[in-house]
Amino acid sequence: MDEMERERREMDKELRSAGDRPDRSLRITRRTFLHKSVLAGAAGAATYGWFPLINTLDFALGAQPAFKFAWISDNHLYPKDVNTRFVDKATRAAKEVQAMNPPADFLIHGGDLAQLGDPVELDLGNEILKEVKIRKVFIPGEHDWYLDLGKKWTRLFGQPNWTFDHKGVRFVGLDTVSRAPDYWTVKKMTHKERMGHMATLDGSVAGPWAGVGRDQLEWLNRTLSNWPKDRPVVVFSHNPLYEYYPPWNFWVRDWREVQEVLRPYTNVTNIHGHVHQVLYNEIGKMRSIGMLATSWPWPYAPEGVPALTKCMVRVDPGDPFDGVGWSRLTLTAAEKAENEYVMWRKDVLGETPWDSGCADNVNQILHPRIADREWPYPGASK
Repeated sequence: MDEMERERREMDKELRSAGDRPDRSLRITRRTFLHKSVLAGAAGAATYGWFPLINTLDFALGAQPAFKFAWISDNHLYPKDVNTRFVDKATRAAKEVQAMNPPADFLIHGGDLAQLGDPVELDLGNEILKEVKIRKVFIPGEHDWYLDLGKKWTRLFGQPNWTFDHKGVRFVGLDTVSRAPDYWTVKKMTHKERMGHMATLDGSVAGPWAGVGRDQLEWLNRTLSNWPKDRPVVVFSHNPLYEYYPPWNFWVRDWREVQEVLRPYTNVTNIHGHVHQVLYNEIGKMRSIGMLATSWPWPYAPEGVPALTKCMVRVDPGDPFDGVGWSRLTLTAAEKAENEYVMWRKDVLGETPWDSGCADNVNQILHPRIADREWPYPGASK
């Protein structure tokens, strides 16, 4: 019996009460336990029983009750006369958020409501989201922005960065998409040509467009300066705030500077879109959760995923509703974040490498990213 198997058996014995039988797709692993022990605090593993990665736990350990909010992003809507498949999935997500009981405290839209920044697409997305009657806050995606440099988006949804406090948590929305270096003027590109290049995943023309920017770093520093260092902070961004896979702009180019601003705070959660996949990472005290799209799932990066990620299952190409969805998140009384992926399929996490997108490339080696090696997660070997 190898070391990993011994650890699994020990945790199984400790965490499972007599008669408990979790769904086979939610079998406990050391990675899942690490994830949940970080998020759920140190009150003791036996308190919570099984910790399935995709489930939200509703519990209250203090005077402040837990509260929920919802996340929808990456709808990539086309006009209805071009494509209704993405419209149907965005509509389903909006109806499910509205049906939450008790209702979510608010909805965050994480960007890429549109596919090509067309005002028709943005108006369509805005109309779909009117189904959701709770408070809605928005951050932009690059697909929303680069047809007119955000003019239509800001008219509909307001400023792309913002902050508010809610039930003892400081929420911050960051704009990670609007600060691409101007490559289009010298090339004499039309607005549609610029948008077309920004809609290309590989960034072969647009380059490393994702970034926070010096002005917004200063704004973030000011925004957090009066917040106690041990109080929870949740930062929403379209792109991951660490180096995952730069060739696809699955990062922000100034992520090191972002981490320096966030480093003094001991309870930071970054929730991001853009990657269209189940993704989890930790850098120092910051946990980072990648969210599903309602449109389509991207494959995992060919160089591997962060060490703490457990990959989602391979998607059925014959089912347009497979591998996509939205999220319910709970801020608990223990001031920790719990995420539930609402994916429209029964099995979510790959039990073996060949069941998941992490094994598409036979030469792929799962290893920590550069960011993970600079700021290891708790318990990692250095």
